Amino acid sequence: MQNQPRLSAGDQILNWLTTGVGRLLASIFVPLVTFLVLWRGFIFLRDSNAPQFIIVVVAIVWGVGGVALLYGVSNWLVEKLSGEWVRRLQPFIFIGPAIAILFWYLFLPTIRTLILSFQDGLGRNFVGIENYIFAFTDRVMLEAFRNNLLWMVLGTGFSVGLGLLIAVLADRTPFEKVYKAIIFMPMAISFVGAGVIWKFVYAYRGEGVGIQEIGLLNAIVIGLGGKAQPWLLLPPINNLFLIVIMVWLQTGYAMVILSSAIKGIPSELLEAARVDGANEFQVFFQIMVPTIQSTLLTVTTTIVIFSLKLFDIVRVMTGGNYGTNVIANEFYLQQFTYNHSGRASAIAIVLLIAVIPVMIYNLRQFRKRRAF
Repeated sequence: MQNQPRLSAGDQILNWLTTGVGRLLASIFVPLVTFLVLWRGFIFLRDSNAPQFIIVVVAIVWGVGGVALLYGVSNWLVEKLSGEWVRRLQPFIFIGPAIAILFWYLFLPTIRTLILSFQDGLGRNFVGIENYIFAFTDRVMLEAFRNNLLWMVLGTGFSVGLGLLIAVLADRTPFEKVYKAIIFMPMAISFVGAGVIWKFVYAYRGEGVGIQEIGLLNAIVIGLGGKAQPWLLLPPINNLFLIVIMVWLQTGYAMVILSSAIKGIPSELLEAARVDGANEFQVFFQIMVPTIQSTLLTVTTTIVIFSLKLFDIVRVMTGGNYGTNVIANEFYLQQFTYNHSGRASAIAIVLLIAVIPVMIYNLRQFRKRRAF
């Protein structure tokens, strides 16, 4: 019996890699090494003193090429496994990086914020629920809660209501595209830009400083025989004038989404209702609205969450003064003006808790309608 030729170390490694266990470990080890190489490259680019243009070009090539390499190598290795392991591991090849990013940039910061919310302003000493007591008892915070509720009810109601009304009416005109383009146009403007624009609309400078400077709204009031008013300095109606900006921005979004849903309603269904004697109001409330109920829920939920997190408009227009403060603006003030990270963290957690029930309700409604 002849002796088998002795395999070299390289051949032994190759034979081991062809086994099931070897392939499994390789499918985990190689992507991990690739990810670490990409991470070290990011650190190098971040700390490099090279010209900015070169860093940008290298970052784009490194980032896009590295991610493509990471996915390609990982997928190739997994496909070398048996069918059962391919079914188990391949989904994680594509969702794994997304999960890692969410864990690093969302879950961990949330946990850190939660820990800081039980500490003092410098984040050194444990103070228990003192920051949460401040969040729910301080006069300014109670005012912010009231204003956010006002934004949520009136802002969301008018945005969704006007968006739905315009979607229905514009669908019946020959100039539908023109009207929708005009109404949707504010969505192309940033919230800060919208605040600056409307600050000119509400502009007012009293008569005691020389020539009176007025905005568009005061010009209209004076033209009608009235007197110019400092609209943003008159609580609580100044909140209503700020909510108008949100409605101006969000109505176009609601209109486009709801218009798409309305166009998806079978025309035969609407014609059958009209033939049976239903008037336009009955067609609208008994057929259109129930049919697009899931879309209405999605749009409403999105705008409600936006109203809870509202910051830009208030910050630009009033800075939260004159009774217009909101939760997100108070968080900004506590963190960056008063340098109290404990209170700021507690406010951030309160805001997160306020958003969660809306999201849970939305998910439950989707599950009932088998949306996913």
